[in-house]
Amino acid sequence: MQQRIFSGVQPTGNIHIGNYLGAFRNWVKLQDEYDAIYCIVDLHAMTTDYDPGELEKTRIETAKVLLALGVDPDRSLLYTQSQVPGHAELAWILSTMTPMGVLNRMTQFKEKTAAGASSNLGLYSYPVLMAADILLHRANLVPVGDDQRQHIEVTRDLAERFNNKFGDVFPIPEAHVPERSARVMSLTDPHAKMSKSDPQPKSRVLLLDESDVIRKRIRSAVTDSDPEVRYDTAAKPGISNLLEIMSACTGSPIDSLVDEYAAGGYGRFKDAVADAVIAELAPAKERFVALENGDVRDVLREGGMRANEMAETYQSEVRAAVGLKAF
Repeated sequence: MQQRIFSGVQPTGNIHIGNYLGAFRNWVKLQDEYDAIYCIVDLHAMTTDYDPGELEKTRIETAKVLLALGVDPDRSLLYTQSQVPGHAELAWILSTMTPMGVLNRMTQFKEKTAAGASSNLGLYSYPVLMAADILLHRANLVPVGDDQRQHIEVTRDLAERFNNKFGDVFPIPEAHVPERSARVMSLTDPHAKMSKSDPQPKSRVLLLDESDVIRKRIRSAVTDSDPEVRYDTAAKPGISNLLEIMSACTGSPIDSLVDEYAAGGYGRFKDAVADAVIAELAPAKERFVALENGDVRDVLREGGMRANEMAETYQSEVRAAVGLKAF
């Protein structure tokens, strides 16, 4: 039986190149290798301040971006979390066996509240809902970065707790870490990851940015006064970040890029990086423009129905195991 992979994304709409190179480009590849389920986790998005009208808009835009990047509804399941009540139901069941001490150790809650997010129950229990997302469809593998490893450990722990108490119901999911996944840093601070929440727009390149905007932001990327292009994350973090981006976009090894652009100054190199980024993003931008919102809604509607049917089948097993079997 083919292994199943699950991944979710918050509905942030337009994505930056770090999201694309580090995660979503890999989603497209994974749908050819696994039974792939991709979910827009709109319930998670409600754990911090949000505007209802904006949430509705970004759910559609996020799905549109994923479809434009190559997520194929004929090869993958794509839907929104709120379409499937099983996510919330399983989260409640798992919450009854989640120790407070485990949630107290979660770094994401501490970091978000320290940054000004409201301290609410939803944000605190975020890892339990994430565990339910993964276990609901009996996923074997979950693509993650380093910042999500802690949540995968919670998921594995809850699956084992459940199985030990109620019988062997859930597979124990493994983290799926790509052999090579770009780690894209901020263009204004190469010591920090690229982020849409950064107040400086110049810190990032977005998928739907115009070519002249992309070129301007790459040209203004923070580097250093030494004009030699070489890969050295300690001494030249800005140039190293641009080399990582160019390598990910072109497929050329970093060593080859260094050989080609070592001399000639930063201007020539940055123009080449901009060209590579523009060329890499162009096909997805064209597909995005061609997609109609109504068609995207149809994809989500169909995906939600399929996901709900699958989840209900699995949840009936969970209900029976915990004593909630239907009369």
